[in-house]
Order: sequence, then structure tokens, then C-alpha cells
Amino acid sequence: MAIAESELILNKDGSIYHLNIKPEHLAETIITVGDPDRVNIVTQYFDTIECKITKREFHTQTGTYKGKRITVISTGIGTDNIDIVFNELDALVNIDLETRKPKTHHTSLNIIRIGTSGAIQPEIPIDSFIVSELAIGFDSLLHFYDSKDIQFPQISEPLMKHLNWSENKSTPYVVSFDKKLGRHLQSDETSKGFTITNVGFYGPQGRVLRLPLFDTNLNEKIGSFSYADKKITNLEMETAGIYGMAKLLGHRAVSMNAMIANRATGKFSTNPEGAVTKLIKYTLDKIVSYSD
Repeated sequence: MAIAESELILNKDGSIYHLNIKPEHLAETIITVGDPDRVNIVTQYFDTIECKITKREFHTQTGTYKGKRITVISTGIGTDNIDIVFNELDALVNIDLETRKPKTHHTSLNIIRIGTSGAIQPEIPIDSFIVSELAIGFDSLLHFYDSKDIQFPQISEPLMKHLNWSENKSTPYVVSFDKKLGRHLQSDETSKGFTITNVGFYGPQGRVLRLPLFDTNLNEKIGSFSYADKKITNLEMETAGIYGMAKLLGHRAVSMNAMIANRATGKFSTNPEGAVTKLIKYTLDKIVSYSD
């Protein structure tokens, strides 16, 4: 049965609604970044660029780096945007947009997030790189999907108990990276991560400007939690949604994080742009040497 026009929305030129791109614009290896301006920072290293398409906060460029075809797309901030981006990326490769029917052959994409993050453990160095092996979602995105089979309640349940989690907040969910792709992207230049994806930048991450917090000790409690000798390493705003949506849709995803802040020590990078640039170069070279 064809998917209704109200559910799979296409623009007049046949492109997917929010991203404004067509299947031919998309490579099977994709880098996601939050900041639209970071797309150009990544593609400046490309040998060729075949297309540049922008709509709202979603900026897309596809080209080649050392002969590897790669798409770079900005998602904006937050897992609400991840829901849009990942559903539409999947539709571009796994739904026939003319017949509006799922294809019989499934295409799996390799999706690598390159982003910034704040460390929660005092010993994690500023400007270091973390590859998120596990991600904890403090948002509610995955609870709108049939996602129990990809979650790890054996981690989320003791975490909720440890944090004295309020019933007014959504239930945390835990998901993992793609092991094969993730292990390839790891090296002695990176550390293994246990990452929290939060629903905001200020109060949800324990920052105080003028508003008082519901739990003033949340970050300290997060920092003291461990599971199987793994401590939570960092906070950011997309990774859990990326991992969850990728697994549900049958894609491979890994989140690469540059630690531009350490929340435990109160330190911030003196050169965050340099740290991100170094992570971009590292990730691009790792992508080129990866084979499915």
C-alpha cells in the first residue's frame, strides 16, 4: 500500500519535505553536524563537491574526499530534529518516492556525527576526543516508537534509581553505537564514551543563569554513576536519538565528540574551533579506510 501524501511529504520538485534533497543527492556515507556553518568546514577538505542544498537549518553538501563519496548534513540541535533527519534520510534510500512504497531491497547507511560535547569527569582532558559506545537519552523520542528491543533497561533502571529520577521527567533510554563502524573509528587518539543526550543546554545540563534548578546535584550524581565499571563521560544533545533511530531503521551510526568543556572542572577550550577541525580531519581519514 502506498504511503499517504500527508505522511510522506514531498516538495513540488520531488525532493523530501524538510531536507529538500532527492535520492541522487545522497551518498551512503553521511556525516551529520549540528551547526549549519560546520558543513562548509567539513567539505573544505573535499576534492569535489557535486551539490549544495539548503532549507531551514538543514544544509546538505555531497562530494568526494580521497575518492570516497560522502554527504555532510546539518541537523540543528536536539533529538526532535534527529527524528526528522533520520526518517527522511531513510525514506530517500528505502522508499520509492514515485510509488510511495517501501523498496524490497534495504539500504543501510553509515552515519557519523561530528560534534562538540562537555565532559562530566574531571580527568577527561579538554580538546580530547570521545567515541560514544553507549548513549543515554533523557529525551522521549524513542518512546514514540516500538523500540524496546534496542534498549538496555539493565542500565537505565539503576541509573534512574541512582538519580532519584522524577516521575515528571521522561524515562531515560540507553542505546549503543554500531560496533563494527565504531571500533574502526576508535584509536589511541580517542577514548570510549558513555554519553548522556539531554533535552536542553542550560537547566537540563545543570547550568544556572537566572532560573533555579529542580535538582542542583544532578551533574554530581551523573558523574558518580557507573555500570560494569563504565562511568558516564560526557553530555550533549543528539547522540542517543541518532543511535536509536539508526538501529530502528537498520543503519549504522557512531558519534564522535570533541570535548570543548569540562563541566566538573569548569574549564572551557581556548581553541574549540581547532579541536573540531582536528576531529573532522581524523574522522574523514578514518571513513576513507572503512569497508562494510
